Amino acid sequence: MGKVKGLATAATKARYGRIAPIYDLMEILPELRYRSWRARFWEIVQGELSRGSRLLEVGVGTGKNIPYWPQESHHTAIDLVPGMVARARRRAAKLGVEAEIMEGDAQSLQFLEDSFDAAAATFVFCSVPDPVLGLQELARVVRPGGSIFLMEHVRSKNPRIGKLMDLVNPIVRNLMGPNINRDTVRNVKRAKLAISSVIDLDRGGIFKIIHARNIASLGGDSN
Repeated sequence: MGKVKGLATAATKARYGRIAPIYDLMEILPELRYRSWRARFWEIVQGELSRGSRLLEVGVGTGKNIPYWPQESHHTAIDLVPGMVARARRRAAKLGVEAEIMEGDAQSLQFLEDSFDAAAATFVFCSVPDPVLGLQELARVVRPGGSIFLMEHVRSKNPRIGKLMDLVNPIVRNLMGPNINRDTVRNVKRAKLAISSVIDLDRGGIFKIIHARNIASLGGDSN
């Protein structure tokens, strides 16, 4: 990892490390909206998986998705921040969910190629310093033909709203971590993943569920 990227990753880790103890408290109001979206997202994930599938969640955070994980899958989860990992482990234990939850960087996954049948992330690639590299890493560790599922917020296509998001993005990023003006659909394509579907969750098209497939190792075309 380059020096600049390494510094950006360290800054992201430190930023989320600071807010890890109060992260769930900070998210109380947003979760009132996100909860139904999480349920819908994981229904889509489960619908694409077979029994015993190996599933990786990247950016598990405090484990908000754990209650929704497909019950018949084998679960592995990572997060960049030790404080988040500790909270996710406690949540899994409280729910009686067996999972391997560990510290890890989406840009440099410590897994062999084709280790998983699918990967999932919710509101994560807004914070990864090099999102395309992170998506390429998912393609590396997910088997050929396997699925990658993302729930993300993206830059609005409305010119006025988009420019406003660009303007306030540095403030939001420095205070809380995420970038609010990423074009994640484009980043998925840049990572040479084939998009199967994009579902808008809100009328403005800012919140989306993206389902992509790893076809690069199959010799397919992602366009």
